[in-house]
Amino acid sequence: MLSVATATALAAAGILWEPQPGDRFAISSPELDGDQFWISELTIEVHHYQDETILGFNGTTEWALDSVPLDKAIWLPREDQLRTLIGDRLEILQRTPDGWTVTYRTDTTGGGAGSVTHTDPEEAYAAALLHIAGAFTPSE
Repeated sequence: MLSVATATALAAAGILWEPQPGDRFAISSPELDGDQFWISELTIEVHHYQDETILGFNGTTEWALDSVPLDKAIWLPREDQLRTLIGDRLEILQRTPDGWTVTYRTDTTGGGAGSVTHTDPEEAYAAALLHIAGAFTPSE
């Protein structure tokens, strides 16, 4: 599962989120550290008001949390969403002794290739996406 730190790096790299039912997210708040939420038309709906998008919590499912502005939500993209974001640059996801290796093209002309390995496939896809976006640093 994608970590909040990696999801934050994706957002900082300019990966945009249009909230949809089924999306998962965390909330940037010390009180909610470690909690994850899923958008569902039954419990959490996306509302658009003038220049702001908020995530509205319905019913008693989430106690005193009525809504949260989108800029306080940290999207935790699923594996399929990460593959879609990588798009045509994705070459292969392969199981290796070290975990999961994602091989991708570094440019749209088909020239260079890169690969990243992680024990979690979502983290491997996210690392590839960060490499493509030019936002990956060796310390990550």
